[in-house]
Amino acid sequence: MDEGRLKQKVQTVIVSCSVILMIGKFIAFFMTNSVGILTDAMESIVNVAAGFIGLYSLHLAAKPKDEGHPFGHGKIELISASIEGLLIILAGVLIVFEGIKRLFIPSVIEKLDIGIYIIAGAGIINYLLGYYSIRTGKKYDSIALVAGGKHLQSDTYSSIGLVIGLILMYITRIRWIDSALALIFGTIIIFTGISILKKTVANLMDKADKEILGIIADIISKNRQPDWIDIHNLKMVKYGSYYYIDCDLTLPWYYNIEEGHSACINLEKTICKGFTDKISFSVHSDSCAKSYCRHCQVTNCAYRKQPFISPLQLTLKEITESDEERNE
Repeated sequence: MDEGRLKQKVQTVIVSCSVILMIGKFIAFFMTNSVGILTDAMESIVNVAAGFIGLYSLHLAAKPKDEGHPFGHGKIELISASIEGLLIILAGVLIVFEGIKRLFIPSVIEKLDIGIYIIAGAGIINYLLGYYSIRTGKKYDSIALVAGGKHLQSDTYSSIGLVIGLILMYITRIRWIDSALALIFGTIIIFTGISILKKTVANLMDKADKEILGIIADIISKNRQPDWIDIHNLKMVKYGSYYYIDCDLTLPWYYNIEEGHSACINLEKTICKGFTDKISFSVHSDSCAKSYCRHCQVTNCAYRKQPFISPLQLTLKEITESDEERNE
């Protein structure tokens, strides 16, 4: 089974389970009339809606490149995760509103013990589903599966707190605890949505990922070849699980086209071997100038004008500098 179909299969399992859990939570709410339980049930609506959106996005992301989408369809996963973040925030706001209303208009709560069992069981299942989604998402580099899995696990953490609060309310019979639970967990849900939204918006805006660029810089530095005199202007964007990387590579000026092409291919293979093979790589080759002689490690150069002193550093800062920054 290819990765695209596998991701869709994982998401289908998650969506199916989310529908069952949502039904169970709403049954618990109607049995108990607890606004605390309503918070969990409301978030389940978000889980289901986000799950179907995620499933559709994975279906689109699995499509190959075409004439209208030369970079593929991977960005749809970011849009899906952004919509999920917005839905989570909306659910949190509605829950907080309901909690405030119940503070002033308390309701009779019944059969709380049954509600506690249902919420606890749903929390355990959500955690396992979240773990499954995150593990698969990290393995196949799917931000939609990772975001969905983190959301499911955040449900579990809120469910633990909710169960503790419900048990406390069951023992003490203090009604305002129910509203307090809604306010606390509604706020937590809002911040969860904001966190997801911030990350996906940053990726949609192609914000430079310093962590990944640092990994690439380290791979290049450790596997540097003598004719890689300088590498700069390194840029990277991510579409789905594919990375699109381009950079400028300075080579000896006397290289012919075949030699220059071979050096560029060697650089691409080095990055693919050390990082991932899901890379579309574009290299602009520059010819060295006289000032590069003291940094060039090519030992048999017949055109050297200055003695070798030391190679240029290929750290994250140097490797990502543009031509304009180099000339400042």
